[in-house]
Amino acid sequence: MSEPDPRDTLVDHLPALRAFSMSLTRNSATADDMVQDTLVKAWTNIDKFQAGTNMRAWLFTILRNTYYSNRRKAKREVADVDGIFTESMAEKPAHDGRLHMTDFRAAFAQLSDEQRETLILVGASGFSYEEAAEMCSVAVGTIKSRANRARLRLAELMHLDDDEAMELTDKATSGVLSANGTAAF
Repeated sequence: MSEPDPRDTLVDHLPALRAFSMSLTRNSATADDMVQDTLVKAWTNIDKFQAGTNMRAWLFTILRNTYYSNRRKAKREVADVDGIFTESMAEKPAHDGRLHMTDFRAAFAQLSDEQRETLILVGASGFSYEEAAEMCSVAVGTIKSRANRARLRLAELMHLDDDEAMELTDKATSGVLSANGTAAF
């Protein structure tokens, strides 16, 4: 005769689990949630239960570990019962960045091969002018000149003024974000 399925005995331990959970949390709703989490974890990991061992002890261990995991997690969370903090948060739409990147790619593609290569080496890859010059077998002044001309051409193609930084969002979105106070970028 085969061993009975341990899942069949989970229900027998519910009152003891709830009592233990209540003693830990002192809140009936939280205790019920923890018992439910414990049963879900036990059900999904039933293959780890060793037949012939103490099911109640195994379930209590899961519940205890769940309780302490929840407490550690709660220490990192901010209580916002009234939703005041949440209302003050705003996030810049992702489409702005994608649109600017599309514009940048189009402008970057219009640069000469030498200018693109220089910007990739010096700007994106972080090589010094001297290292880039050595890699390209040209003088350091040539690399500096190419980088400067490439940057100016990019600004021109992207319609940026000399003193103007690239806006990462439009004015309407900026207004909404600043009206909400704190913005999460």
